Amino acid sequence: MKAEKNKVVTFHYHLTDETGTKVDSSHDRAEPLTILFGHGQIIPGLEQAMEGHEAGDKFDVSVPPEHGYGERREDFTQRVPKKYFRDADHLKSGDATVLSVQGGGYRQVVVLKVGSSVIDVDLNHPMAGKTLKFDVEVTDVRDATPEEVEHGHVHGEGGHHH
Repeated sequence: MKAEKNKVVTFHYHLTDETGTKVDSSHDRAEPLTILFGHGQIIPGLEQAMEGHEAGDKFDVSVPPEHGYGERREDFTQRVPKKYFRDADHLKSGDATVLSVQGGGYRQVVVLKVGSSVIDVDLNHPMAGKTLKFDVEVTDVRDATPEEVEHGHVHGEGGHHH
């Protein structure tokens, strides 16, 4: 069975940036990543490269910024009251943290400057503007259930629990 839209794909990955620095690896966690393919749960460049692969396949892919987290935008900064940060008292310049955003959800940001009541943050994703190199091993591909397709994500083993 091949990775394509509405299949549930499980894979291990190792991610490095253009300098060869390790960014993230599913091998550091107990479980590989499981996604509902074709629903935008991973960056477009990785999803494109994975399409058509089957369980047992291993491949490398280099994803440019426009197919990853986008180009870095200069002056994409915001001054945010400290109350919006869970860990405001411990933050310092250069730290990556998570900010609650309007309408729910979270955004990963990087701290630029900490003031007495506000924190200046860079809203660019920390991986914006970077070419990302993925080393991928597909471990499983299965049909999604109608419910998973309807909800747009995986249920049960390795998926979301609601």
